[in-house]
Amino acid sequence: MASMTSVYDSILEWADGLGLAGLAIISSTEAAFQPIPPDLIVWPMVLAADSNVAILAIVLVATIASVIGAIGGYGIGMYAGTWILERFVSENTIAKLNALIERYGAAGVFIAAVSPIPYKALAWIAGAGKMDFRLFIAAGLFGRGIRFGLAGVLLGIYGESMKSYLDWKTFTAISLIGAVLIIPLFNWWQNLAVSKNEDSIA
Repeated sequence: MASMTSVYDSILEWADGLGLAGLAIISSTEAAFQPIPPDLIVWPMVLAADSNVAILAIVLVATIASVIGAIGGYGIGMYAGTWILERFVSENTIAKLNALIERYGAAGVFIAAVSPIPYKALAWIAGAGKMDFRLFIAAGLFGRGIRFGLAGVLLGIYGESMKSYLDWKTFTAISLIGAVLIIPLFNWWQNLAVSKNEDSIA
């Protein structure tokens, strides 16, 4: 695990040295096949940005590159869906992602794009199931745009002022609010495949 962390750190350092090009590489490849989230580059780049234009460029590059990568993931799923899913995604996760697309369609892609749900695996499944390509792209652009756009607004525009309020009391309050919001979402994700099976039986 320590060696893997070292590899990730080296890759992130290399990508950070390339600026927006490095961000594009990490964002696109993460949405297609590799595990390093682009947020680990987006956040420090936004905090270091010296203008709103620079922040906008970071958000746009991360969003567009991520969706381009997801298109690659869609192609991977179309031509090697079963093979790659069986080797890199657990059966439980596959069942949940299948349920996500079958029950919610483009909204499911949006949920994966804006959340920590594995976007690349969903892209593989969408390709394997030949989901409507235009809806897949539109949902990805919208979801990733919100995910990186919020980081741009909160960390970039309000980053310094937020830091001044991050004492232990504020941190505790934020943690409690986060737990209240995340627990039902986690339970929903855990029960997603179960609810799909119940619908099938009914």
